[in-house]
Amino acid sequence: MALSLEAGQLLDEELLCYARQILLDGWDIDAQIRLKSSRVVMIGAGGLGCPASETLVRAGLGHIELIDDDVIEASNLQRQTLFLPEDIGKHKALTAAQMLARINPLITACGAVARLKEDNAYELLNMAAVKPDLLLDCTDNFATRDVINRISVRYQIPLLSASAIAMQGQLALYEPHLNTGCYHCVFGSVVSDTESDERTCANSGVLASTTAIMGNLQANAALQYLGLTKNPLKNKLLIWDGSQMQQRLMGYRQDKACPVCSSH
Repeated sequence: MALSLEAGQLLDEELLCYARQILLDGWDIDAQIRLKSSRVVMIGAGGLGCPASETLVRAGLGHIELIDDDVIEASNLQRQTLFLPEDIGKHKALTAAQMLARINPLITACGAVARLKEDNAYELLNMAAVKPDLLLDCTDNFATRDVINRISVRYQIPLLSASAIAMQGQLALYEPHLNTGCYHCVFGSVVSDTESDERTCANSGVLASTTAIMGNLQANAALQYLGLTKNPLKNKLLIWDGSQMQQRLMGYRQDKACPVCSSH
């Protein structure tokens, strides 16, 4: 259970734990309090979700919820850093949440064994209580990302979407309330689950460092967005190529004919 139940202030334990972060130029106690007061829902507790969630929790994110219906397999251990060999067969979301709570008992972490869909999103995201400050898409196929994007637009929740495969990755932070474009504006329609899922880590492979790097780039963007109220990727798609050690930014804008976000 979290020790930090008081919103709007930091406990002595938190000041000690996050001291090096609070010393940063541009990051102060107010930023740390904003991070502590934030609620993030992460969809996917695998190769991207493990490093992203661990970094956010170590940095002091107040509340994180993980949604994943998968179980841990031996092949996951190469890159899914919250799991150990004895965890094989256990549910990823629950196991990851338990590990995160052990890593930092000053935060709250919980997991849901489920697949997020448009018809169960309101309940899974606990919208009746309080809307999440940020959705983190840590999934591995276009069809699921398309569903998450539609949920983001429908409920006007910012979406930080990352992908990783082989030695390449992409990252974007969409803000539907600003009408600046969504995942669909950038990547277009998903024709079918079969076609869209042709390239996944399961069938195309992924270097262990790719998910670690992309997950931490995702955490970096989330920290700035939640702590500093700044989108470092405003209307930009980050493209990372590990084989060439190159990174570039590509601009995008809202498609005025987008069937997902243009009418909102």
